Amino acid sequence: MIYTVTFNPAIDYVMHPKTFVVGRTNRSTHEDFSFGGKGLDVSAVLSNLNVPNICMGFIAGFSGRFIEDTLHEAGMVTDLIWLDEGATRINIKIDETRINGAGPHISHEKYGVLMDKLERLIEGDTLVLNGSVPSSLPQDTYASIMEQFDGRGIRYVVDAVGDLLVRSLKCKPFLIKPNNHEVGDIFEVTIDTPEECLPYAHKLHDMGAQNVIVSCGGLGSCLVDSDGKEHIVRAVKGEVVNTTGAGDAVLAGFLAAVDWGKSYEEALRYASACGSATAFSQGMATREKIEEVCKMMDEQGL
Repeated sequence: MIYTVTFNPAIDYVMHPKTFVVGRTNRSTHEDFSFGGKGLDVSAVLSNLNVPNICMGFIAGFSGRFIEDTLHEAGMVTDLIWLDEGATRINIKIDETRINGAGPHISHEKYGVLMDKLERLIEGDTLVLNGSVPSSLPQDTYASIMEQFDGRGIRYVVDAVGDLLVRSLKCKPFLIKPNNHEVGDIFEVTIDTPEECLPYAHKLHDMGAQNVIVSCGGLGSCLVDSDGKEHIVRAVKGEVVNTTGAGDAVLAGFLAAVDWGKSYEEALRYASACGSATAFSQGMATREKIEEVCKMMDEQGL
């Protein structure tokens, strides 16, 4: 079973204004609402691919109720923890400008509830730790979880930034998936292409990650696999609608393909199809859209 944990989920509130002038009243033509949070996005794509999974995380207030209802309407299996105070954050997106909320406080008691729930995981299960954590939790939270359940044969996946990611590497996660900008921030460099990312993917591999995928948006992705072998896949050409969640779809596609017995090279290609299919969709990619993009990749010789 695959379990995803989202410490800081959100409502993604996407506005489409005619104009956007700071300090002035701007009017939107229409708005879109959806659940957000990297773990929820991963679970959504896995569910669309009929890969069994359970999405876990913390929610609160009226916005938390919206997320829970929306997940259930999508047919997703959840095991969410309700916080007693605050509200799940609302992230606002206007064109490519994003304003992300801070998220509610997670108490020591509620964190303990999550740890109790994770006791169910057994050998062969996968635990996906995604995204940011609220300021009430330390930046070694992911590493602490992995250390507590060390030795159980659980496969760990981490998709986070900065210290939250770096501190997890000592626990040798099965997979990490930063993008080129996040890798650049870690090593204080500017890198754009998959080729430029490969040396730094090797460094992350040497620091403990078994498999390292670095996504580079419309330029494609690279993978340094558990054997240290390099793989690159180019992004398919198509009409980009919304890039939110595309990286999460890459992670979900890779996990699904590996579970289906595909090679790492095949899994990276399928992961790329999932990411592109999401970028070409208003929400997270459906299986039908992913299959359509796979055909596009064949036609474009990718």
